[in-house]
Amino acid sequence: MASTSPVASTSTSIASSPSLRASSPASSVSAGSEAIAPFDVSTIDVVNASLSAATPQEILAWAIAHLPNLWQTTAFGLTGLAATDMIAKITKRQKASQHLVPMIFIDTLYHFEETLALADKVERKYKLKMSVFRPPGVETTAEFEEKYGQELWKTDEDTYDYLVKVEPARRAYEELGVKAVITGRRRSQGADRATLQPLEVDSTGLIKVNPLCRWGFSEVKDYIDMAGVPYNPLLDQGYKSVGDWHSTKIPIDGEGERAGRWSGNTQKTECGLHKDYFKMKKAYEKKRREAELASQDKARGEDVVGETSVQMDLLALN
Repeated sequence: MASTSPVASTSTSIASSPSLRASSPASSVSAGSEAIAPFDVSTIDVVNASLSAATPQEILAWAIAHLPNLWQTTAFGLTGLAATDMIAKITKRQKASQHLVPMIFIDTLYHFEETLALADKVERKYKLKMSVFRPPGVETTAEFEEKYGQELWKTDEDTYDYLVKVEPARRAYEELGVKAVITGRRRSQGADRATLQPLEVDSTGLIKVNPLCRWGFSEVKDYIDMAGVPYNPLLDQGYKSVGDWHSTKIPIDGEGERAGRWSGNTQKTECGLHKDYFKMKKAYEKKRREAELASQDKARGEDVVGETSVQMDLLALN
């Protein structure tokens, strides 16, 4: 297993790595009007090369030193928890007055109670700043279902993902001025994550730092156990990856660690947070316009029926 001890100093190649430079609007990063900031992608390649043999702690130390407006996004899976603990150790080593990387938690309103309890425990243990974001216009599950419908994850999964994860995350980035985020993604999780690099840039220009991308599940769990990091008690029941309660199950022996997510959908590997934001937003807005037009057509139809009924009543009176 890779070293998990705090890193006193980074190697020369890492320490001398360039910080990410803002580029001209002609950057190769596709950026719409909502782009957070265009970055020079070639610079990321240079940084990834210099971090190719770095430990997670070294990657985190580099990110803290070089990336502006850095936050951690997490749903309190094991990898995110390990990263939080590593950041706490870096904070202590640097004698900083507060946890060096603030946290964003997306409350989908469908988390397990165990996940919500863990969020409170982590916030208290590490004395970190946690900003919580929920689906647009609602604060409770009842409000969500009244506004968007019951069991939306069954009737329109993409819209559900957009509303409970993608839109709140985007709103968080804009309101908090986020330019870079630390994620808990790893190559061993497979699918789209199999080729992860320490640093990536998405379609909006957001930098994503994947400090534990080269670790496997057992390495992460070993770190959690050795460091005494609090974790979700559902893992002791056999879960490996915990999402919303309605679509998470215990994986069968031999299945991948994320096989328990999105139970019943063997084709799905991501919730939308790490997909193209602009494509997801465009698809959502198209569906919303279609729904509005259908609602207007229905209302007009009811008006016509009502007018016809009144006319028939008047004829009957005559």
